Amino acid sequence: MLFPVRPHRFDATWLLTAAYAAFAPAPGEHSAGRAPAQGPSPVLLVLAKTDHVLSIVDPTTGRVVARIPSGPDPHEVVASADGRVAYISNYGGGAFHTITPVDLVQHRALPVIELGALGGPHGLVFVGGKLWFTAEAAKAVGRYDPATRQVDWVLGTGQDRTHMLVVSPDGARVVTTNVGAGTVSILEAGTARARGPGGAPRTEWAETVVPVGRGAEGVDVAPDGREAWVANAGDGTISVLDLTTKRVVQTLAADVRGANRLKFTADGALVFVSTLGGPDVTVLRADTRAVVKRIAVGRGAAGIQVQPDGARVYVACTPDDDVAVIDVRSLALVGRILAGKQPDGLAWAVRP
Repeated sequence: MLFPVRPHRFDATWLLTAAYAAFAPAPGEHSAGRAPAQGPSPVLLVLAKTDHVLSIVDPTTGRVVARIPSGPDPHEVVASADGRVAYISNYGGGAFHTITPVDLVQHRALPVIELGALGGPHGLVFVGGKLWFTAEAAKAVGRYDPATRQVDWVLGTGQDRTHMLVVSPDGARVVTTNVGAGTVSILEAGTARARGPGGAPRTEWAETVVPVGRGAEGVDVAPDGREAWVANAGDGTISVLDLTTKRVVQTLAADVRGANRLKFTADGALVFVSTLGGPDVTVLRADTRAVVKRIAVGRGAAGIQVQPDGARVYVACTPDDDVAVIDVRSLALVGRILAGKQPDGLAWAVRP
């Protein structure tokens, strides 16, 4: 349900809240055999860590249209390019080794993906028809092919707590944050070469390890692909990396200690940073690299997603059991969504 937060001016949108409140589904509704014919698109996916549930939310109304079991200790979620399947990392602090797929059409969990020795799956990205993931306990990045149902590529980083990742649209570059090491790994695909007489060509990958700040975790790449910004939880700083030279070009004293996630808006103009160490979401201008506003959202925040049309930003307020909705133009908190206890990972599912 979407709750208003005392808007400064009258907005009829918020009157929808009461009308939809009575129709919010109970947990388990729209499970296998009871799926609706056609749901809304896009939908916001919200992981509730305590409830072990994936909530599907209609962002227009804030209504939870389905709740589906997520598997143990769900942390991150991503949807396939066609918006039909979600993938959930079952983290366990490195102890677990599964990813739970969810059918977003039939609203049911699918058989888990067993990763074996690739323990501690966390960060997830869906690019090029494949699921890319970090395996923190294995200090590695992997790639799963849904067509063959196999992990078809693994590359070790050799860094402690390889946690989050960003993959370029062509799948040729992966940027990861390594929390324990305080570094970023830039993984780049080179030229495919044959090994031995008659050997099949194999792509060679190169890794560049860049020291950043303590507790490097939240990361995003600017829409133009030139820079990666990294939020350092231990230092409260943001490292700006030039992806051509693979060097830190500036360290911003942004006062974001405990920073958890960082996200560019689609136009690249603004950067939003959440922190579990304070009440605010920090907003910076990308061109000036200056803080323009701190938005109070509660006792702390984790996952961030920008609405596909760029109008709003959604922030998982884990300690407060809700998702904050921020208007990008006004940079004002305009609503809250209740989608389960301890919300964390967020994603969009868009059907073409």
